[in-house]
Amino acid sequence: MSNIGPQLADIVEEASAAILRLWRGDFAMSHKSDESPVTEADHAAEKVILARLRAQFPDIPIIAEEESAASGVPLDIASRFFLVDPLDGTKAFVRGDDHFTVNIGLIENGTPVAGAVAAPVQGRTWYTTDAGCERRPFAGKGEPVHVRPWSDDAVALVSHTLKPEHGDALKAQYRFARTQAMDSSIKLCIIAEGSADIYPRHGPTMEWDIAAGHAVLIAAGGTVTQPDGTPFLYGKADQGFKNGWFVARGR
Repeated sequence: MSNIGPQLADIVEEASAAILRLWRGDFAMSHKSDESPVTEADHAAEKVILARLRAQFPDIPIIAEEESAASGVPLDIASRFFLVDPLDGTKAFVRGDDHFTVNIGLIENGTPVAGAVAAPVQGRTWYTTDAGCERRPFAGKGEPVHVRPWSDDAVALVSHTLKPEHGDALKAQYRFARTQAMDSSIKLCIIAEGSADIYPRHGPTMEWDIAAGHAVLIAAGGTVTQPDGTPFLYGKADQGFKNGWFVARGR
C-alpha cells in the first residue's frame, strides 16, 4: 500500500477542482461546535475524496474531518486507515488567501506510509512514491524533491496567528534564523521540497491536519517527531484523534 501516492495525488487534484469552483465566489459557510468555520467547499471536496477512496480501497476505513464533525470520531480504529482533511486552512480560504490544501494520508500501525497534499490555487501536488517524494503541476509530470541541509540561515515556518513572544521562545529553543508565516499543511510540503527547514508546532492540531504532509516529508528525507525527539504517532482514538506538540524538520 505504500505505493499508492500517485493515486492519492489524482484524488486530491480532483477534489481541488471542486474547491476552485467556489473560491473567491459566493459559498455557504457555517461554524462547527468548536467555532471553527466550515464551508460548502469543505463538503464538496470531502464528497469527492470519500467517493474515490471507497471505490478504490473499499476495505480501508476512513476518518475524514467533516464526516467526523457531523457524526463523531470512532472510539477505535484499525491498524490501517486513511486520514482526510478536504480543506486544511479554511480560514485562509474564506479570506481569499491561497495557502490552503487538500490532504489524504494512509496510516499503518501508527505511522504515515503514503500521502498526497494538493495546493489548489497554486496547482501543485506533493505525493509519496516508491522512490521517495515528488511534486507535480496538476495532471503533469512529477519531479523528485528532497529536504535541504540545515544552515545558519535556517527558515522556520509558523502560523499567522503565532504571537511574537511565542515566536521568540521557539527561535531560542530551535535556533533557526528567521520565520515565514503561512497557513495549512503546505508548511510540511515546503520543508519537503527544500524551501524551508523547520516547523515547530507548540499548539493543538488534529491527526487529519498533518498526516498527509507528514508522509510527504518522511518520503523527502525529513522527520516529524514530538519535541523530545520521540516518534509522533497516529490512531489516537482514545484522545479523539487530537495531536500533541510536534516538530517537523528537514535534514
